[in-house]
Amino acid sequence: MNARQKLGWLEVAVGDICEFKYGKSLPEPIRLPGHVPVFGSNGVVGRHSDYISDGPTVVIGRKGSFGEVHFCEEACWPIDTTYYVDKSSSEVDLRWLFHCLRNAGLKSLNRAAAVPGLNREDAYRQRLLLPPSPEQRRIAEVLDRAETLRAQRRQALAQLDALAESIFLDMFGDPLMNSKVWPLSKLSMLGTLDRGVSKHRPRNESTLLGGPHPLIQTGDVANCDRYIRTFTATYSDVGLRQSRKWPAGTLCITIAANIAKTGILSFDACFPDSVVGFTAGELTTNEYVQTWLSFLQKMLEDSAPESAQKNINLAILRDLDVPLPPIELQRSYSKRLAIIEQMKATQRLASEQLNTLFASLQHRAFRGEL
Repeated sequence: MNARQKLGWLEVAVGDICEFKYGKSLPEPIRLPGHVPVFGSNGVVGRHSDYISDGPTVVIGRKGSFGEVHFCEEACWPIDTTYYVDKSSSEVDLRWLFHCLRNAGLKSLNRAAAVPGLNREDAYRQRLLLPPSPEQRRIAEVLDRAETLRAQRRQALAQLDALAESIFLDMFGDPLMNSKVWPLSKLSMLGTLDRGVSKHRPRNESTLLGGPHPLIQTGDVANCDRYIRTFTATYSDVGLRQSRKWPAGTLCITIAANIAKTGILSFDACFPDSVVGFTAGELTTNEYVQTWLSFLQKMLEDSAPESAQKNINLAILRDLDVPLPPIELQRSYSKRLAIIEQMKATQRLASEQLNTLFASLQHRAFRGEL
């Protein structure tokens, strides 16, 4: 007998220990005012006055963001893009089951071609080690404490982002209303503003890719957290010759798919014509323009024409009216922002270390080694 068997651990299938119930449709127009969370595959999508599970509940994404797993302590309403497990459909500790299913690889079980989806029979066949009930509770408590620390780090990063926004509003007023009545200038007058270059078709031809030159895509900009620090694709020398390399410090602005998302390059990089590069002149700073654009982003996205995908053209950006405070004030903001970015770097490092620790704890917990 191995150590797990001696401790009373059993190898079982997911379907042996719980039933994935189907969520129930609840379109937004028929939801009534209330405090009951409504869950979709991505988490809470609204509130309602009634519930179908009285909690606690494990919610599993069935369509769209399939395989995502959420936990709700209170009564809730999982909608029809989800499965759910509650007290009536499992006798195991539900908090342990939540952590276990997050570690079970459900996101790799897509069988739907057009719309990503999770077949519950596939999920039921996943094998796992089931510890005795006291051990289930102990594992859940350990992972809960680690998850709380991770959430605190994420909250600290969010608070630093809110601080940067608050400082901007305090120094410059509401940029949408120009509440401090700064003089206005067209964005095109404040620096150079040009589209990225990707001349060759098809753009993904193998000879263009895989070399030493970083290639930034719209997703890299949209997900960068102010500064673009990483890249997932590169150009070869052939790819570089049909493109253009922009210097570190360039403000990247997306104009297709992700509209008016921004990121400042921390290294020299190429990007396609779905991204615009802005370099500030003597009257402004990239950091000021970036934060100003963040307040306009939703408006620009909502007004973008949509064909195959949403997009705006370079002329729209060039014609935007920018409130223009004194350059000394803008530089002062950039310095304050740099301090906040240093604090965020410390929090990001701590967060990465916690994520590594959490992954190690998960691995050990579900192998019976915690």
